[in-house]
This record gives sequence, C-alpha cells and structure tokens, in this order.
Amino acid sequence: MNKTPKYIFVTGGVSSSLGKGIISASLAKLLQSKGLNVTIQKFDPYINIDPGTLNPYEHGECYVTKDGTETDLDLGHYERFLSIQTTKTNNTTTGKIYQSVINRERRGDFLGKTVQVIPHITNEIKRRIQLISSEDCYDIIITELGGTVGDIESYPFIEAVRQFRWDVGEKNSLVIHLTLLPFLSAAGELKTKPTQHSVKKLMESGVNADIIVCRTEKSISDDLRKKIALFCNVDTNSVIESIDAKTIYEVPLLMENERLDEVVLKKLNVNYTKSNLNEWKEFVRKIKNPKQNIKIGLIGKYVELQDSYKSILESFVHAGACNEVKIDVVPVHSENISIKNVKKGLSILDGILVAPGFGVRGVEGKILSIKYARENNLPFLGICLGMQMAVIEFARNVLMLKNANSSEMDSSTKNPVISLMDDQHEVKEKGGTMRLGSWNCKINKDSLAYKIYNKETISERHRHRYELNFNYMKKLSENGMSLSGLNPKTGLVEIVEIPDHDWFLGVQFHPEYQSTVENPHPIFVSFVKACVNKTKK
Repeated sequence: MNKTPKYIFVTGGVSSSLGKGIISASLAKLLQSKGLNVTIQKFDPYINIDPGTLNPYEHGECYVTKDGTETDLDLGHYERFLSIQTTKTNNTTTGKIYQSVINRERRGDFLGKTVQVIPHITNEIKRRIQLISSEDCYDIIITELGGTVGDIESYPFIEAVRQFRWDVGEKNSLVIHLTLLPFLSAAGELKTKPTQHSVKKLMESGVNADIIVCRTEKSISDDLRKKIALFCNVDTNSVIESIDAKTIYEVPLLMENERLDEVVLKKLNVNYTKSNLNEWKEFVRKIKNPKQNIKIGLIGKYVELQDSYKSILESFVHAGACNEVKIDVVPVHSENISIKNVKKGLSILDGILVAPGFGVRGVEGKILSIKYARENNLPFLGICLGMQMAVIEFARNVLMLKNANSSEMDSSTKNPVISLMDDQHEVKEKGGTMRLGSWNCKINKDSLAYKIYNKETISERHRHRYELNFNYMKKLSENGMSLSGLNPKTGLVEIVEIPDHDWFLGVQFHPEYQSTVENPHPIFVSFVKACVNKTKK
C-alpha cells in the first residue's frame, strides 16, 4: 500500500453531460478490482452550498449520503459501482469553498490581508482535495471536476489542480480529459476539432491532459487516434475510445478493453494485479439476457427528466438483474392522472411506484393511483411522499375522513394525517435542515417488511420534513393498515403496509440510496418479484 495516495483528476470539455461521473466510477471500479483502495470525490462549480434546494429540473436528483449530506447525483454512481459509502468530504461546491474562506476572513484568520481567488480560494480547494485522505489510507483518490473546461466558474478549480500537481509532483498525479468526437452524417466522419480546442483551452490554464477519453457513437480508427495524440500532446495508447453503451454498467468492461486502468497505473508507477470482474460480467450478462419483460409505472411530477429519479431507475436495473427480468419503467406524470383515465393508464402495468417529492403539484394524481393499486391488488411501493400519500388515501377511502391531507399540502386541514415533524417547527432556513441521513428502524416480525429484510433492525437514509401524525396511528392500525416499522427512539412511523394486499408497502425512507450492483436493495428485489408474480397470475 502506498504511504501517500496518487491523485487522478477528471475534467470535461466540449459539452456537459458527457458522462464524467460514469467514466470516473468505471475507472475506480477497474482499479478496485485490481486490489487497490480507491475513492472518488466530486467538485461542483455552482455557488449553491449543495443541491438540496435546487429544483430537480435544474440539477436532477439530490443524492443523500449516510451522514446526511445532500450531494450531487454522481455520488450515487460512485456508491453503486464501488459498494462504498460516501460522506460530506466526497462532494464540494464553489458555495462551500467561498463560505469557508469568508468565514475565516470574518474570524480574522488572514491577519488583515486582502482575500483573493489566488491564493485563498485555490488553497481551500487544494485543502479539500486532500481532506478525504484523512478518512482512510487510500491508494488512489479520483477527483471529478464538474462543468466544462472554459466555463468561467471552473477556472479556480483548474488553477487549483495546476498548483496541486506542482505541489505533489506530476508523477503522483494525472489528468484525464473527457471530450466529444461528434459524428457529422453529411461528411460521414468523426470530427476531432472540438477535442483539439478543448485540450488547448485546458493547456492555456497550465494543465496538460495525460489521457484523452473520447465519447463517440462510432469506433475510432488508428489513424484518428494518432491524429488526436499528435495534436493533444499524448501518446497513442492514451487516446481512449468511450463508445456509446446500451447500459452504463457496460462501461467498466469497455474501459477494460481499452486498457484505461493499465495506462493510468503505468503513468502513476503503481504495481497492480490482474482484474477480477467475474461478478460484474455476470451482472451485465443478466441485464442483456432477461427471461421476460415487465412494466412498472413510475408515478411522479418530474418523470420527463430521468435524472430526477436516477437512483430509483438504477435500483430497478439491479433488482431486474437479480430477478432476471427487464423492467420497462413507464413514466406517468401524476398531474395527468384523473378519475376518468386512471384505470386505462394503470391497468396495463404490473406494478406502480409512487415517487418522492415535495409540494402540492400532482399529489391528487398520486392518491388516485394508490387507490387503484390498493383496490385492484396491484403491487405498490411508495417512497417518502409516496408513503405519505398512501396514508392519506387510506384515511380518505377506508377511514372515511374525506378531508384527510398533509399539512404540507393544506395547512388548514381538519385531519392532518401527515404533519410537520416536531423538530421542524422552528426551522427557518431550508438548506440542509430536513431529517437527513441514516436512521434506525425496528421492524415488526409479523410483517412483509420483516420477510424482505429478514432482520429486526435496519438503517436507511431519509430526506423529509413531514411524518405520519401520531394521533392517527391507532385508527389506521385498527382498520387494516399495519405500521410495521418504527424508529426506536422517536416512534416515527417508517414503514406502512396492508397485510390483506398481495404486496403493498410504503416507506418514509429512501431505499434507492443504498442499492448497489453487488447488493441490490431487498425492497426493490421483492417488489420486482411481486410484479413478476402478477404477470404469471
């Protein structure tokens, strides 16, 4: 094991959304399969402190770590690929950097000096690059830089990388630059000029790319590799093809074929053993060769943007492979659901998942969907807000409390079966103030939840302000809704289910945050199995 870690920086050029997170996670997986201790961190250039207050349309899903940090969705990819648990040190934003420096300035830490981007901001960035190494003796630390080279907000991070490489020595670090090779159908060829300009822009900032990874929809010829190598100052072996894949889980195997891991380790002078990706290859085989297809409806208000529910979609991939089925996730916008069309829209499905979220928009459509699932024995999974809507639906249509609601949706409702948590009443600031991170739950042994987990105490991640109102627990229990999971300290209801239903489960937590390739989440595995059984019936 190395006494000090080696550092890899992943930058992007030409276009956003090229997949820096997937390339970073794939490389980390390859290095991990060679017996190296690897971690990844993400540096985001936006000024928000974290994505917790961002609309999903702006930045996709907000991922939550075990310690309650609201982070970028790429951290979900890191955890799913590597089966590691990230923390607050794995995600840094420009907002956090400036907040830290300004707080120090207010304390007088800089002894009256003028605070500037260089050296104060860049020093803070460099400090955070190394901060993660205090958690473990890592062999390699990968740092993904968000944004695109040339963006004005990215310059402090690029400058910090330039300084950092000078500090630790270039033999102890390298830069991987992910770029785009567009295919022009009119010309019938891939074009390298955007890549050349992107690399040149990086060089103007004083940073040389050691490896060029080219996103492409067509294979790269040897001549094209040589051309890119010549104009970008790298050797031919350091031009890596990243061709479009059918599934993101195929990318580590494609990168292994391109020998990205070997090129990296030779440049860093790190000894390594042969990779062992047998389990990963078997997982990909199952994804590509399902025994049957099933349809599951994803009911939400952001369904037109896949990144809004990224962890849920990936959890379905994991559970689908485990059950050897392909899951066709049917997006259903909850605002479009009505009494007139709910049967027509949902009767073609083998199960429904009502997604988490905030706010009143689309909730009545979610409630109608849950009513249909409950009355028609359709497998149902409700997550966070989805669980709360299941409680409201049950209160309205079984307890006959027609005005039952959440105080989030209707502050004057006479039957707030879902209400604001006690510790949230005095909260004024919205960022990072919800119930966040891992919390324990004790499960009733005579329940579906216990059959799923096969243990009495579990720990799951949360992100919410509202909860099932204690005043309605008895009435719900007496009328057929089992409150099968409770927090042992607060008594907060974590899991609800309907025992008379084939498969009906609502959870206040987010199981999708802990599903990985190696350990698909048992709730998703059981839910998918129930949907498969529904098709057999």
